[in-house]
Amino acid sequence: MTRTGLVCLMLAPLLLGGCDVSSSVGVGSPAPAVRTKTLHDVDGDLSRITTYRYPDERMYQYSIDEALAKHKPILLAFATPGHCTVCDAQLQMLKGIIGKYGDQVIFMHMDQYRNPEAFTAFRVQGDPWTFVIDAEGIVRFKQPGRMLFSEVDAVLAHTIANDQHHTG
Repeated sequence: MTRTGLVCLMLAPLLLGGCDVSSSVGVGSPAPAVRTKTLHDVDGDLSRITTYRYPDERMYQYSIDEALAKHKPILLAFATPGHCTVCDAQLQMLKGIIGKYGDQVIFMHMDQYRNPEAFTAFRVQGDPWTFVIDAEGIVRFKQPGRMLFSEVDAVLAHTIANDQHHTG
């Protein structure tokens, strides 16, 4: 085996282990009602809640436990743009979809450096990750890695339709 091949073989578990789908909170499971920092908790200083350069204040209004108590669908994005360029692109895309759903969905961003307790509670390793939680607090979708606008849009539309079907 060549030296390059050996290095690749040794690095593969580290690179692939960052997004272990089986270890995170599962689809069909209740979302952990963990207390996380909000914009209010950091006196409106976005740099104390995210490493994202262009944050949208709407993504930092609630702690996860507070959002779950609202009984609305939640899109929960785990992304640490301070060390992840894919995370930066993911958050930019999510900012673009927030306006489409208005107050039907609570959009949340958790940064590993600023809200590590969320990463621990959801057992997330690596980022980005996207979770969609229904109005009853059940994880209905999870996806490691970057998602496209159309993919997120389809998951949210499906979750909202199912929530409306179950509530009346």
